[in-house]
Amino acid sequence: MDQRLRIALYQPDIAGNTGTILRMAACLGIAVDLIEPAGFDISDRALKRAGMDYLEMAALTRHVDFDRFEDWRKSEGRRLVLLSTKAALPYTDFRFEAGDIVMLGRESAGVPDHVHDLAFERLIIPMPGGGRSLNVALSAAMVAGEAIRQLG
Repeated sequence: MDQRLRIALYQPDIAGNTGTILRMAACLGIAVDLIEPAGFDISDRALKRAGMDYLEMAALTRHVDFDRFEDWRKSEGRRLVLLSTKAALPYTDFRFEAGDIVMLGRESAGVPDHVHDLAFERLIIPMPGGGRSLNVALSAAMVAGEAIRQLG
């Protein structure tokens, strides 16, 4: 089994954010799971513009829905680590393991409760400045950086 870190995008709304995450993932050797339906056409020009020529390099797996993703995840024995504004554990206090899947929710709505319930752990990015949330691509980069640092 491929033990690299993975980022899962739950029904993303914004093509530019998804393209940015795909570009980052390609550069850092991270795989991306896109859980459909997305709020945009996957072949959308904005996705290609944000991802540039890195889209061909990205290790992208599309899942037709969350149930199919979850079946695959369980069969692989991977932990689901959810980033959430409703979490209490700071991402820097969590011990990442090879093969973890870091999930980010929809920009407009996060993830439903049943997805929260399936997560091995829920992590938050502390915001002492008082903001509600960060851009999803920025959040993915911060947490991926910490996971890579921990995993060496």
